[in-house]
Amino acid sequence: MKRFKKAMAFIITLTVMIGAIPGVPVLTVQAEGDDTKVEPPKIEVRAAEDTKPISFNYSETKTVGLIVRNNEQKEQADIKITPHISSNIDEWPFEIVNKDYTVPIDSLAAGEEKEIEFTFTARENVSTKSYTLIFDVICSTGDGRKGEGEYRLYVSTIAKPEEKPQPQNPSDQNTQQPPAGDIQEPIGDISDAGGIINGDVSSGGGGSSVTATPRVIVTGFTTSPAVVKAGTNFSLTIHLKNTSKKTAVSNMLFDLSAPTEGMDANTASPAFLPASGSNSIYLESIKANGTADISIELNAKADLVQKPYSVDVSMKYEDSQGGQYESASAVSIPVKQDARFEFSEFEISPASISVGDEANIMCELHNLGRVKLYNVKTKFEGGGISTEELFIGNVEPGATANIDAMLTGEEVTAGPASMKMIMSYEDEDGAVKTEEKEFQLEVMEMMEPVDMGEMMMEEEEAAFPVIPVVVAVAVIAAVIAGIVIYKKKKKQKLQKEEEGLADEFDRLTEDEHRES
Repeated sequence: MKRFKKAMAFIITLTVMIGAIPGVPVLTVQAEGDDTKVEPPKIEVRAAEDTKPISFNYSETKTVGLIVRNNEQKEQADIKITPHISSNIDEWPFEIVNKDYTVPIDSLAAGEEKEIEFTFTARENVSTKSYTLIFDVICSTGDGRKGEGEYRLYVSTIAKPEEKPQPQNPSDQNTQQPPAGDIQEPIGDISDAGGIINGDVSSGGGGSSVTATPRVIVTGFTTSPAVVKAGTNFSLTIHLKNTSKKTAVSNMLFDLSAPTEGMDANTASPAFLPASGSNSIYLESIKANGTADISIELNAKADLVQKPYSVDVSMKYEDSQGGQYESASAVSIPVKQDARFEFSEFEISPASISVGDEANIMCELHNLGRVKLYNVKTKFEGGGISTEELFIGNVEPGATANIDAMLTGEEVTAGPASMKMIMSYEDEDGAVKTEEKEFQLEVMEMMEPVDMGEMMMEEEEAAFPVIPVVVAVAVIAAVIAGIVIYKKKKKQKLQKEEEGLADEFDRLTEDEHRES
């Protein structure tokens, strides 16, 4: 039994040694002046908390902060962060003031992070849209390794309101500038929830004797829930104000419309549609210098790209003398997409290890959603193993990332133990979210080294067929003894016959002598 246990220990040790060999190579780059493949240095970049959300009004100057972190176990130097500059306003919405916007960092110690800043001024003719800013990230270490990558930052811009021409009809007295008693609100505004644009008022006639144009503007809006997600219903509440200090407005009709989205003309439809009923809203009146709210239940299309979408608000109303007016405003509503992803099944080799040994665990992360996963990290933890952390990086929509880690056994477990992988990532707003996935691994006692020479000798001794050999020898000896006895008896018999013949011959000879 002792020999059998030692033999099994040898087989298990050999299996662990073979199974601990990783099956997938790590990502490598080539060192300068050498053909050796080495792991690239790791740099993490993220937006500073005080710069989110990032939105620029036309001609507005802001500072954008980025956090640069060294995820290596050693110092990194010559770090450079450079944005992609373009004269094309569709790619770069800012004024080009400098030839080179590169921000260098001389060095970062292991685990150290540093905040850098970029100052940008939005162009005067920007559109109301979202932009993706791309930053090149270059770093190097003292051992000749270099790492290159990119970081993407999303910003939104608000266009300058268009100046509509005033009506040229001399008989239209309602196009005069308001007297000192009427206060005009700003044409454009922006809030954290999205953009607001108010247009000018035009008169539709009606014989009013009012000397000032009663102007109704949008002062803000709210959504319920606060975060609008694609494929869900939400309530939009628009806040209105009558800026005239003297004239009330009434018989108000509002029409809301959203831009058409979709590549296929047969399936294209507005980004927002009324959840029920019409997209028209009626409001009885707003008193002079008064405020009011209008609300509508809308549905956001499920396939919307994550960005702000404009909702045009057209208004028709009358003053106290029956004069008719028209105006238009717009609100910009950010739409979010939920991150959707899944993991493949774990591949663990071997399924059980001894204390001090390693097991290779692999799986794949599939990004099934329409949003990018930023700064993806994984952590493996559980009773019996040392904690292992991996930095995966950014995962584009529709892409797959490989997760490959080595787990070291530290404590013996009572059979296969439940452990977990914790995956964390950041969304476009920088909010950190996590997801967990469990797996099973057994950690056994450390096995004593096996003396291969002694075990082989014992195996040879144990393998020698002693009993069959003894039986064979006994059989052969019995056969030889039988042959010897048989020959001896035959010889004795022959001797007796020869002696009998000799005696007979002697008697015959004696008889012949007597007769003669």
